[in-house]
Amino acid sequence: MEEMLRKLTAVQREAVTHVEGPLLVLAGPGSGKTRVITHRVGYLISRGIQPREILAITFTNKAADEMRQRLAAMRLRRGSTICTFHSLAARLLREFADKAGLVRNFTIYDQADQVAALRDVLKTLEIDRKNFPPGKMLGHISNCKNDLETPEQYAARHSDFKGKIIARIYTAYQKQLEKNAALDFDDLLMRFALLLQKDQELRDLLNRRYKYVLVDEYQDTNHCQYQMARGLTLNHGNLCVTGDPDQSIYGWRGADIGNILAFEEDYPQAKVVRLEENFRSIPEVLNLANSLIRFNKQRKEKKLFTSIASGVLPELIEYDDEDDEAHGMAQAIKELRQGGLEYRQIAVFYRVNWMSRVLEEALRQEKIPYQIVRGIEFFQRKEIKDLLGYMKFLSNPADRVSLKRIINRPTRGIGETSVKKLFQYCDNTGRDLWETLTGIDQVEVLGTAAKTRIKKFVTMVNQWRAKMEAPVAELMQTVYDQSGLMAVLAAEKTEDSAEYAEELINDAAKYDATTEAGSLDDYLQQIALFSDTDAYDEQAGVVSLMTLHAAKGLEFPAVIIIGVEEGLIPHSRSMDTDKELEEERRLLFVGITRAQQRLFISYANNRTVHGANQATIRSGFLRGLEGLEFRRESDFEDDWDFDNDFSRKIGIDDDEPAPGFKTGELVRHGKFGIGRIQHTITSGDNPRVVVNFNSAGQKTLALKYAKLEKLD
Repeated sequence: MEEMLRKLTAVQREAVTHVEGPLLVLAGPGSGKTRVITHRVGYLISRGIQPREILAITFTNKAADEMRQRLAAMRLRRGSTICTFHSLAARLLREFADKAGLVRNFTIYDQADQVAALRDVLKTLEIDRKNFPPGKMLGHISNCKNDLETPEQYAARHSDFKGKIIARIYTAYQKQLEKNAALDFDDLLMRFALLLQKDQELRDLLNRRYKYVLVDEYQDTNHCQYQMARGLTLNHGNLCVTGDPDQSIYGWRGADIGNILAFEEDYPQAKVVRLEENFRSIPEVLNLANSLIRFNKQRKEKKLFTSIASGVLPELIEYDDEDDEAHGMAQAIKELRQGGLEYRQIAVFYRVNWMSRVLEEALRQEKIPYQIVRGIEFFQRKEIKDLLGYMKFLSNPADRVSLKRIINRPTRGIGETSVKKLFQYCDNTGRDLWETLTGIDQVEVLGTAAKTRIKKFVTMVNQWRAKMEAPVAELMQTVYDQSGLMAVLAAEKTEDSAEYAEELINDAAKYDATTEAGSLDDYLQQIALFSDTDAYDEQAGVVSLMTLHAAKGLEFPAVIIIGVEEGLIPHSRSMDTDKELEEERRLLFVGITRAQQRLFISYANNRTVHGANQATIRSGFLRGLEGLEFRRESDFEDDWDFDNDFSRKIGIDDDEPAPGFKTGELVRHGKFGIGRIQHTITSGDNPRVVVNFNSAGQKTLALKYAKLEKLD
């Protein structure tokens, strides 16, 4: 351990060797945060603390795996718990299921399962899905759960018409989950946090079990996770959190930057260590990152520095449109490749997924291999959902969503009407779903033919349930063969469906080979908690394309960030408040600090969005930045002087109206509806207007294409 400590910087050693009491490690990007966490675990063990008494919590499976590998390389005694918040909650809820009022084999619903369950709820309540879309309702429910607000509490707080309807939906949705013995992602955290709050005996037990708790990426914790960390350390106070307010980018899904900003208020005796030395990026990249983030107010002051030798200035490139931008980036990738970088060392980031389309076309034309880091989509494919539906029902025969998916897939003559009658019978009699299925002859509401078909289905499922102790891949292969799915997919011959299903079985085989004492429940849990970042394969030998959010936690020798324009970065839905704008700026900061050696940032003067050509404005985040080399690859000309006047001129001029239009006028657009002009842009020969539409948000439109109608 002494040899390992000598390899750390003075501030890293300070964080590693702190043992008792709360500790806040403010760790800038590339500052060796993971190294500090793993060495701290090693140091605690070297001081005689039992590994089983140490709990390290992070946000992605990928980060947890990396920590385990580093600890294994240190040849320490094993036994520490290293996992994500969700997997910890799922594990402990299964262990203490009786206290939580759950069954141990509960199903974890992914997004598609949640939507299916909510659609059933809306249908039962006779609520129009157009007025109360399932996705939007799930967003409301998720926010409630992140704030530990129950359906009853939400109902008590809302007396308006819309609030009452949402309260009914939330209440019915929770009852549907309970009926199905299922939890969604937010339930995992909420149910465990509430259990910790109300059950002192359990809280004391877990405080004795986990005497030292480390939480990574603390800036991304929501209220549930905050309460979990607090509850697990309430008796001993040995809570070490690491994070960086400047990298808090998940406010839209409930993360509260206030948790890390107020840590010293929560724990006045806390030791604070700042990790500001960056071991990843050249000085030019860090100078740009520092000059960007200094405009934010919600942060802890720090300045990144490095001892890495100077390199090439980051480039800012202007293009005419998204096609030119995509081809320009493809050329940049080819030049980087010729300069000695491998494809796997290059990544392209963008704000939203649809931006990858034109880029993919350009890369294919140039024969540049690439991967889209969007792994959860594999598990959303129909054939994968079908096979997993069988496995979920085997694990939890109370799961109505899974049964509804598989009972007539492949076709067995068991129609939706029969399934509906079956569920209604269970509701009316209070009988368990599996009990009803195995005693189908007693269900009077079904005809003889339906009962016969259901009995055949139940017999098949019972044969599989007798093999539940088999390795997961072996059981899955049996189900795939005997259910008829394999024959159906082979006959369909569409989009390599059979190959995708077989890839899932291969994934299960990898799980069996690498997991001690694995189980179907545990495998399904890992899949349910899979994230985009977990899908990144650094050994793939291809260029990686991903959103800025998915890039968190990764690093590349060369990074390209496209579409740095108003409405994209910052996003049009995140420009209403200073709080939202600061998070969008942090998102760009995260993208910039992924780059080790080369960084390219680009924007286009025109971009096709949802089929409509729109003139764009370069992002306001580009104002006042230092250390960028500007290059124009477009025919567009304006009075923007990057070198001498960058901080003031961005081509917006409210005083000189665009032909026929002026700031403040009310207008109508054929697609976007009614809106009010915010700015007019007259530089160059392509007059544009920035319009804030009532329903579509802020759009920048070229007057020669927009066909705007004045309403004033």
